[in-house]
Amino acid sequence: MCDALGIVSFAGNHIWVEGLHDYRPIAAFSFLGRYRIVDFPISNMSNSGMDHIQVYLNAKPRSLIEHLGSGRHYNINSKRGKLHMLFAGSMIDHDMYNNDIAAYMENLESIAHANQPYVIIAPSYMVYKQDFRSLLNTHIESGADITLLYHSVDNAKDAYVNCDILNLNKQKGVLSIEKNRGNAKNRNIFMDTYVMRKDLFIDLIKQAKKTSSLYTLSDIVSSECGENGSLDIRGASHRGYFAAITDFKGYYNANIELTDYSTATSLFESNWPIYTRTNDSSPTHYSEDGSAKNSVISNGCLIEGTVENSVIGRGCTIKEGAVVKNCVILSDVTIGAGIHAENLVIDRNAKLTKVKEVAADEGDPHYVKRYDMI
Repeated sequence: MCDALGIVSFAGNHIWVEGLHDYRPIAAFSFLGRYRIVDFPISNMSNSGMDHIQVYLNAKPRSLIEHLGSGRHYNINSKRGKLHMLFAGSMIDHDMYNNDIAAYMENLESIAHANQPYVIIAPSYMVYKQDFRSLLNTHIESGADITLLYHSVDNAKDAYVNCDILNLNKQKGVLSIEKNRGNAKNRNIFMDTYVMRKDLFIDLIKQAKKTSSLYTLSDIVSSECGENGSLDIRGASHRGYFAAITDFKGYYNANIELTDYSTATSLFESNWPIYTRTNDSSPTHYSEDGSAKNSVISNGCLIEGTVENSVIGRGCTIKEGAVVKNCVILSDVTIGAGIHAENLVIDRNAKLTKVKEVAADEGDPHYVKRYDMI
């Protein structure tokens, strides 16, 4: 058991995924056909023995609320556990006041009344596997005030541009938190994951609110880093698969790279299930001419054409002679007979039936709107 209150925070105003974000928050984005992004932080908490989890909601929360439901599908203890959905005061996209500190201030009483002595805060826009029990034990044994989880990468010039980075000393003490400006390839990407005592967390919320209405939790923690700070803040390294859904290309790449089996095994393990809301439907049917290669195909689909290196959501139809290549397709999409679709993200219920070829250049995926007819 992990004696900590779990908090799943929402994405900040600096993060925007073109197209998909118009309809739902990042936490509710479809991922690998059958999951939502929010399933990963909640499953990490549930598998770590955390029974009290707060999920913070901001703009356009309907689809996320529908998916979370009562939270029973996350294997949270039904007697003593609870998945609690909490709202921010402002529900407007890109409102500069709509940040995590404002949401925590609105719900400070719910945080204070939790019985757990520690809090573990994880973002709703990152995909990774983490045992929070071991992370909490590492934090307690170190004697640090705050522990921040990070992932070391060698492609920070081209990716993770909207993420924060940690500057560390040789003892993994955090010297500063700053934005990744793409000016170096080797960086420690901050995974927006915090471990600290609950009373310190509450103090930081109040201090941030008093300092500036625009301060985020990252801002107030950053002000306490280094020689001039009053807190002992340390970094903990993450191992395994990690993806940050901070822009459209990041969403596309995270889906496509997990069609590779060896990559997927670093995220999905039999002893660490990723829970999600189930959808009972028939298995996918493949016609005699239908084929799929190096792809993730969800249930309830009809595959009469060819699918390569793609992610296909639930209830999709790929008609005879159609070719789908390097695409991320959400649920209930129809690709008509003889249509060629390549390097696309196709939102749910769209239909490609008239234009014979819809393709984007490799490395520059395009977006097809929800319910669109092409």
